Amino acid sequence: MKTVVGTYDNIQTAYAVANDLITAGYSRNDISVVASDHNSEYSPYVDTKVVDTSDDAAKGAGIGATIGGLGGLLVGLGALAIPGIGPVVAAGPLLAALTGAGVGAVAGGIVGSLVNLGVPEEDANLYSEGLRRGSVLVIAQVPDASSNAVTQLMDREGTVDIRRQADTWRASGWKTFDANPELVADKRKM
Repeated sequence: MKTVVGTYDNIQTAYAVANDLITAGYSRNDISVVASDHNSEYSPYVDTKVVDTSDDAAKGAGIGATIGGLGGLLVGLGALAIPGIGPVVAAGPLLAALTGAGVGAVAGGIVGSLVNLGVPEEDANLYSEGLRRGSVLVIAQVPDASSNAVTQLMDREGTVDIRRQADTWRASGWKTFDANPELVADKRKM
């Protein structure tokens, strides 16, 4: 099995990717989605009920339908706090890895969980920093022979080029993901 990760600028795009993977025949049990929830915009939907809590009903309904649908497509949509990231909503094997032993108990927290799913450590640091800064991750564990097809399926408008982002971060002094919780608020501003 190979782990393929896509990074997106919003949860709607990530949901569409997860849906397309499932429609293409990949197991929902092998697909994870994780989104930062610093503003608690997704937490009302963790139980997969569509609830409109926004002032803008159309926007609220759209997010509710997306998150509700995501919970139905993937195994268990849950909320948790990840050291160095803060509050997130997540579904799939990554959620199980983060909550199984407790996120703090997993070696390296989010980085360690991604590495345990087969992501190289350098990439896991990039994805973790992207998540901290508001990107949404879709992680698919697929047969090696399918990895190129899955990569193509995941590539679409709304995809974040994580390596290009990292170059921008490095120009501002970033070196690697740091799970130090005091840095979370400062990193989101960058």
